[in-house]
Amino acid sequence: MTEFHLGINNCFAVKRWPLAENWAEICAKDLGLKWVQFSFDLLDPRTTQPAWSWMVTETLEAMKAHGLTIHSTFTGLAAYSFNLLTHPNPGMRIDAVDWFVKAIGVTARLNVKVTGGHLAAQSYPDYRDDQRRRLMEDTLVENLRFLSSWAAGMKLEMLLWEPMPLLRETPCTISDAKRLLTRVNAGAGVPVKLAIDTGHQCTVGVEARDLDTYAWLRELGSESPVVHVQQTDGKGDRHWPFTKRYNDVGVTQPEKVIDAIEASGAKEVYLMLEIIHAFEAPEDQVLEELKESARYWGDFV
Repeated sequence: MTEFHLGINNCFAVKRWPLAENWAEICAKDLGLKWVQFSFDLLDPRTTQPAWSWMVTETLEAMKAHGLTIHSTFTGLAAYSFNLLTHPNPGMRIDAVDWFVKAIGVTARLNVKVTGGHLAAQSYPDYRDDQRRRLMEDTLVENLRFLSSWAAGMKLEMLLWEPMPLLRETPCTISDAKRLLTRVNAGAGVPVKLAIDTGHQCTVGVEARDLDTYAWLRELGSESPVVHVQQTDGKGDRHWPFTKRYNDVGVTQPEKVIDAIEASGAKEVYLMLEIIHAFEAPEDQVLEELKESARYWGDFV
């Protein structure tokens, strides 16, 4: 049997509740959760002093005050806007390595053992060119091995690699995920694992099984110690809440998610709600839909 833990990625707090004391209170008191995945949208790893230390200290104090634990840190919407480790410009790739080195530093300072997220997006010209596409993959694997060694030196235990919903953002197929995990872990310092998202199986131009969330979880759940759960219609990366309105049209079903993960042989998995409202959504609505989503999943975990 798989041991499950329910938590939330605190990306919901971006620009709304940026102070740790506020989002921590929401997670603990309003949502009744104990586990948090910390989004780097709330503290960019390159934040300068004294703000860097101030924010880290406030976060640690809020975790203690509200009985919360940060399981992992993760890239957010800001980082997802960048090509990062497969930028076509080598200088920008070096810069991306520096960003992740600093992200590992923030993670260690927060006494957290796991970090990861969206790692790379190839440009369209690079992806269309066979030689450039292979070069970008080789470069990505090499840089990930370096970062995993850096993470080991900083006493982290694991890096997470999130499969994405675009062909240019590897891995986006089950076979690619298996192949790339084998490649990068051949020379890794700490293990590189996956963070499967239940709404990312909407890639255009892939086989039918790669569009099946439960196939991903059955085949790779044991390699995905974190699973992002969002409601979606399967046609796009929606990040909808688990409310009656969206559950009536959504395809993410908790029972099937849990059964598929257990079928993979996974020993322990953190199910992290990753719900992203439009910035224009009223805060009262956001909070109520987060509460409903936590209650919904709480009936299964």
